[in-house]
Amino acid sequence: MRESSESAQRDRGVTLKGNSGLHTIQVGEAGPWVVFCHGLFGQGKNWSQVAKQLGGRHRVLLPDLPNHGRSVWTDNWDYLGAADRLARELRSLDGPVALVGHSMGGKTAMALALRHPELVERLVVVDVSPVDYGPAEEFSAYLDAMISLHLPKYSQRADIAEALRPAVKDDTVRAFLMQNLHFEPGGWVWRPHLAALRRSLPAISGWPGVQVAAYPPYTGRTLWVAGGSSDYVGDKYAAEMTRLFPRTRRVTIKQAGHWVHADAPEVFTSVLEQFLDS
Repeated sequence: MRESSESAQRDRGVTLKGNSGLHTIQVGEAGPWVVFCHGLFGQGKNWSQVAKQLGGRHRVLLPDLPNHGRSVWTDNWDYLGAADRLARELRSLDGPVALVGHSMGGKTAMALALRHPELVERLVVVDVSPVDYGPAEEFSAYLDAMISLHLPKYSQRADIAEALRPAVKDDTVRAFLMQNLHFEPGGWVWRPHLAALRRSLPAISGWPGVQVAAYPPYTGRTLWVAGGSSDYVGDKYAAEMTRLFPRTRRVTIKQAGHWVHADAPEVFTSVLEQFLDS
């Protein structure tokens, strides 16, 4: 992944941590490290409520992944490249971490655990499997709609949300996407690198199976959390998950969809705490 120029990064107000290029938030001052990886269109702060619950007994790190939030922009999304970049950040911490990832972030976390197992004490994968899901038409439509908006013509945030409505009919999804809108002195901007994400959608919905085949299975303890009404995790994917992560235990939260931690936050946090404390 080739980075945008340093001057362009400064213009976007990116906070560069160490040599990773990732903007991070820390919650908690003592205890074992827990690191969360958000999904597509997300930011580290999406995990803030869970982080606050854990912050009394853990140090929690919330990174913005590449091309998201206030982190570095690159030309394309690549799971191994994203995993390596996050690994640089983890090496600055004092010891291996519990790594938690949802959706795109879950695939990033899996790739990191396979590629840099010494950095991951245990792994939590939330509603995603190590497989290629094929065309991501729904996400293509979202990205096309966001890219097509001529932001300088809008003065009000509500007007941009309304302009997205025809392509993003679900109010919850639209509100989630709008979290990526930021007002700067020159006007409204989207914080994610939308063009890079759009051309990288096949890689995002895919999985670098050929590349990770060069690494042995990750033998640390792994918790696989599925949403009961989601089809991203199921018996048809279990064999591949177990092959790569042989110490996997699967938990299904029945009252949740793909955004498990948002749909059932109390249940999800309870399941996570039990796994972290065991």
